[in-house]
Amino acid sequence: MLTLTWFGHAALGLEASGKKLLVDPYFSGNPAASTGADKVSGDFILLTHGHGDHLGDTVAIAKRCAATVISNPEIAAWSAKQGLSAVGLALGEPQAFPFGSLRWTKAVHGTGLPDGSDGGQPGGFLLVADGKKIYIAGDTALFDEMKDLGAEGLDLAILPIGGYYTMDPDQALQAVKVLQPKHAIPYHYSTWDRIAQDPQAWAARVAKETQTQAHVLKPGESFTV
Repeated sequence: MLTLTWFGHAALGLEASGKKLLVDPYFSGNPAASTGADKVSGDFILLTHGHGDHLGDTVAIAKRCAATVISNPEIAAWSAKQGLSAVGLALGEPQAFPFGSLRWTKAVHGTGLPDGSDGGQPGGFLLVADGKKIYIAGDTALFDEMKDLGAEGLDLAILPIGGYYTMDPDQALQAVKVLQPKHAIPYHYSTWDRIAQDPQAWAARVAKETQTQAHVLKPGESFTV
């Protein structure tokens, strides 16, 4: 079994093969956060891209927990300059870690780090762990290659539905139809008014129009797949 916790916005926690993973750990200044940066821990921190609402509290958490940052090569290099252990992934190439296999996937979004450094290619992750396949989309628009990810046979897809530089509910529904995961969880919505959405209405559409089971979590709630 693999357990996922949504902390609000795009911040996630995962427990896989006895390891703790944090994804885009944005807590400080996050109005949707269910907890604080000093209350979470991780062995690995996965970063989809370098925007402040995703990079978040990475440096502080990684230093406190001696966590390894995993992202694209540019963000890995930036993290190393902050004194962190970091691993850069090439696009599309699976790499083995103590918790399972991780592949850096395409995302259609902006780039850049808060200090103006090059953030490289934004992305998502395909995680294979504990016999499950999970796709974490990151901030992205709908793109054609999602059909290839769907061919992997996904157990769970975590998709942004907020709109405004990411998929909106209509596009996220189309992504579900393309990806055909067994389960789907919406995220990256209603943190601010600009990305306010009704996740229950989206889940109802998923149930009506696809074979996927959609699960709406409140910040701090978990789901086991």
